[in-house]
Amino acid sequence: MTNSENKKVVIIGVGNILLKDEGIGIHAVGHLKRLYDFPSNVEIVDGGVGGLNLLPYMERAENLIIIDAVQANAEPGAIFRFTPKDISTRVKYKTSLHEMGLQEVFVIAEATGKRRPKTVIIGIQPKDISSLGMELTAEVEAKLPDILNMVVSELKNIGIRIKKPA
Repeated sequence: MTNSENKKVVIIGVGNILLKDEGIGIHAVGHLKRLYDFPSNVEIVDGGVGGLNLLPYMERAENLIIIDAVQANAEPGAIFRFTPKDISTRVKYKTSLHEMGLQEVFVIAEATGKRRPKTVIIGIQPKDISSLGMELTAEVEAKLPDILNMVVSELKNIGIRIKKPA
């Protein structure tokens, strides 16, 4: 067994599936589960709007891939790859833990001395995150294959091979 086969890899899709494109992370991990066979050291998680509930997944991962909608003032469907270092460490005041985003989760993990895995965030610019609906907009849905390919590429980069079921 190679070293990469022993690495714990966690892929987390986050977002609110009830608000159209806000649910892109959840849609993406659902597609990953349906389209690929993963080795036992790769865990795929529907993180919902988990906030602090995501910390245990972060703690047990050596490599972490997060898929989420990101507000980057770009064209809907634009895809970004970044790391937690690329996120500003200034945390805005929040009135509820349910409003806690990834930025705050990373800051809390660091402040409490939690082990921080090598993390990549794959984000996509949403078109609509305020209308109720479980479907993605056409612009974001069209980019779903690109997001899945990026996840597969990230896994290959750390030595994890996945395959499509026969």
